[in-house]
Amino acid sequence: MRVVSLLPAATDIVASLGGAGYLVGISHECDYPPSIRHLPRVTTTPIDPVASSATINAEVRRLMESGHPVIAIEAEQLLALRPDLIVSQELCEVCAVSDGQIHRLAASLAGAWVLSLKARTLDGIWSDIRAVGAALGLADEADELVLGSQSRLERLRSGRPSQPPRILCVEWLDPLYIAGHWVPELVTCAGGIAVASRTGAHSVQGDWAQLQKLEPDLIVVMLCGFDVSRARRELELLDDPNALELLEGVPTYIIDGNAYTSRPGPRVVDGAIRIHSAIMGRPIRGMARWRPQRRYSHS
Repeated sequence: MRVVSLLPAATDIVASLGGAGYLVGISHECDYPPSIRHLPRVTTTPIDPVASSATINAEVRRLMESGHPVIAIEAEQLLALRPDLIVSQELCEVCAVSDGQIHRLAASLAGAWVLSLKARTLDGIWSDIRAVGAALGLADEADELVLGSQSRLERLRSGRPSQPPRILCVEWLDPLYIAGHWVPELVTCAGGIAVASRTGAHSVQGDWAQLQKLEPDLIVVMLCGFDVSRARRELELLDDPNALELLEGVPTYIIDGNAYTSRPGPRVVDGAIRIHSAIMGRPIRGMARWRPQRRYSHS
């Protein structure tokens, strides 16, 4: 079996099932596990990955409005790899290669199959894991991974506080977006109540002044595609007084969103564990407490 993964979550799933040896090509964003990083990259993007969140957002909008792809596929590279299976996704048009382009390329490869992952919820993630397992002939391994993940979340639920805190999960800072999809479920498993977002729904754009009125007990910053240090730099760029006032008054933690919350794969369980650690005020690896460097004046 020769597999090309067009997104990091798929690469994570394949490797977690013990199928890393099947991978012959990956996307430009795939970085986990480290053992796959030497593989050929079959996607590209004109977006500068080290630009600020505001600059990235503006460039994404410009590309989409002009009809240019945010993520493009290296067609010659893909065809040269001769995959039997190409794994893509349907969730996010910003994060995915054009579905039509993938199927057209697959049609040029005799017998190549395109598997599109569709998860919006935890149940969707478990279904995607089982679908990848079935495609790779690793159905038993997929069942074991799903059941193990569900068991870990059940154990986490047993340690929930008696008074669930209201938690605001921030997925993007400029413009501000509140995390949706599976994140509200992770918050519930961790022992909290997600505010301003719904399970299975797209992430929603927010307003700092309006969010103050929701009176969250805890803020968890889990920026899509950013690790802790990158998210910390983004937070230091904030100059909205409403944002600074809210962050000054509410305990705020950063989670490595790139690893634990943005990707619909098995490591979302580790994301729930880190949300629980934030609730308990005991940060672990892959997260950190954050405090504004600037003080907001109420006068």
